[in-house]
Amino acid sequence: MPTLNKIRTALTRHRPLFPSPTAKSRTAPHGGGIPDATPRPAGSRLLRHRAAITAFFAMDGFLFAGWVVRIPAIKAQTGAGAGALGLALLGVSVGAVAFMTVTGRLCRRYGSQAVTVASGAALALSILLPPFARSATALGLALLVFGAAYGSLNVAMNSAAVELITVLRRPVMPGFHAAFSLGGMLGAGLGGLVAGRLSPVAHLAALAACGLVTAAVAGRTLLRTREVTARAAPPGVRPAASPPPSGRAPRPGGTGGPVRRLVVVFGVIALCTAYGEGALADWGALHLSQDLAASPGFAAAGYAVFALAMTAGRLSGTAVVERFGPARTLAAGGGTAAAGMLLGALAPSAWAACAGFAVAGLGLANIFPVAIARAGAAGGSDGVAVASTIGYGGMLLGPPAIGFLTEAWSLPVALTTVALLAAVAAVIAHTTRDTHRTG
Repeated sequence: MPTLNKIRTALTRHRPLFPSPTAKSRTAPHGGGIPDATPRPAGSRLLRHRAAITAFFAMDGFLFAGWVVRIPAIKAQTGAGAGALGLALLGVSVGAVAFMTVTGRLCRRYGSQAVTVASGAALALSILLPPFARSATALGLALLVFGAAYGSLNVAMNSAAVELITVLRRPVMPGFHAAFSLGGMLGAGLGGLVAGRLSPVAHLAALAACGLVTAAVAGRTLLRTREVTARAAPPGVRPAASPPPSGRAPRPGGTGGPVRRLVVVFGVIALCTAYGEGALADWGALHLSQDLAASPGFAAAGYAVFALAMTAGRLSGTAVVERFGPARTLAAGGGTAAAGMLLGALAPSAWAACAGFAVAGLGLANIFPVAIARAGAAGGSDGVAVASTIGYGGMLLGPPAIGFLTEAWSLPVALTTVALLAAVAAVIAHTTRDTHRTG
């Protein structure tokens, strides 16, 4: 408990990411919870800034999904076996994790908006590399570059989102992640339609062109409106991801160990839920077809149901966090996801398992974005980088862990670990609930 007390004390030195749902303004006519000295900023420039960040989230999901659907065709052209392909695909993860922490420092030095634009353009260009690979080694090197750009963009755009949230004083992070989910669904759907008509080179070249156009248009808006976040910030508060006036980068969190430990706590919460996303993406359909005798089409629909539920949950996430607060949202989401995954893993029929997947998607929907937002509130862009790296590790850990546990016991038993970690996330969120409250 002494460590938890230090974390609570450290957090009270920072302005909250968004006001507690019980906090009332002394002057707001309708009890809006906005301190009298910090009116909510408004204006078209701020709206354009938010739209530009949303566009980068959607582009990220769109490009990544477009690449994923072409993996079988690129595997065939490289002639790689399953083992060699697995090692090559590991390049995405290695590149992403390696550049996430570096990107946090770049955001502090140059500003999160500039790094977002540069990373978005790099991601669009790097997606051109995999279809030209003719061996597993070349593919692995291409994916190392692609993963570096992907990880860098994820940290930079989340840092820019945290900076905007600081100004808006509204928990809008779930909306940004909903754009990512929608972009991913659109990219996967479009990729499935054109996979039989276009070569991987033509398809991914078209995606690269779309990404560059988005980076140019949204990036121009993002850079032209970035000053509005600094001008609209509450008095005495500099947006967390902005470069410091002195040009020197402060240490994450500004208060030392307690805040860094708090960032790690939120990173662990993100890891527990990202584990479930990665596990369901790779093993959900197999569970339906292998263990519950579902048809191939129905098995594929199982993950689609999960993704749709997660997207719907994120679209309503801002309202949920404003109504119940971040701590309750995290705890309730973890509990809901745990119950849903127990049903999905142990249900006796495919229909019941799909229902469980949908409940799990609703529960997991807002945990990752809220955890990353809270880490950014405590530690700035470095907080986002650390929590994202830990959380992304959960997505990498999930699929192989499920595989090993399946060999030891069975796939349904292995999938119950998703429910276990979701419950752990709920317990952590409940235990640290006081750190979400305003002073």
